[in-house]
Amino acid sequence: MSTKITPAAHTQRAKLVGITEQTFSDKTGLDRLLFFSDAVFAIAITLLALEIRLPAAASPLSNDELLAALGAMFPSYIAYGISFLAIGLYWMGHHRTFRAVVRYDGRLMMLNLLLLATVAFMPFPTSIISEYGNRVATQFYALAAGLVGLLMTLIWWYTHGNGRLLAQPAPPDEVRRGLVRALFAPVIFGLGFILAFWNVDLAQYSWLLIALSAFVH
Repeated sequence: MSTKITPAAHTQRAKLVGITEQTFSDKTGLDRLLFFSDAVFAIAITLLALEIRLPAAASPLSNDELLAALGAMFPSYIAYGISFLAIGLYWMGHHRTFRAVVRYDGRLMMLNLLLLATVAFMPFPTSIISEYGNRVATQFYALAAGLVGLLMTLIWWYTHGNGRLLAQPAPPDEVRRGLVRALFAPVIFGLGFILAFWNVDLAQYSWLLIALSAFVH
């Protein structure tokens, strides 16, 4: 049985669509979006360090015991370094994307919120991989980090694809280069996901290749 849409419901739906599609050009609104985004990136990258903790000891550790305990936390240092690098590069990409944006709309705000949700989530998979470091932990981390990159790519395409939110449309070759640059990190994390089926260590160290995205132009 089909559901009949009443005129009132149709009007309400039209209003919601209009809010989503309406474009705003006020500097205050765009600045708030960027300030909020920077705050989430900063908090997420700070929480990474808070996940590095020595195991609780029944009594104070001697010099040798403390040195051994600090050395045993090497996987946590690696996880922190990779996550700091990934979030830092994603922040650079976010800054690069919005540098040319002069207008925004409801869809961009929602996409940006989804991106920030995945960024804020990153300390959790970082803690998992630093504690376990097995295949499941590695692939879980790769999925979480790769999703951030895919959303970054989607935001680049949405803001630069038709130029509607820019001061003037970007040249097609610039749009293509931006898409390649944005996809670089999620492709590397996807490669790590696959490599984890054969070699977990190789998969994790392959993520260091995302540093090359800073040189992709």
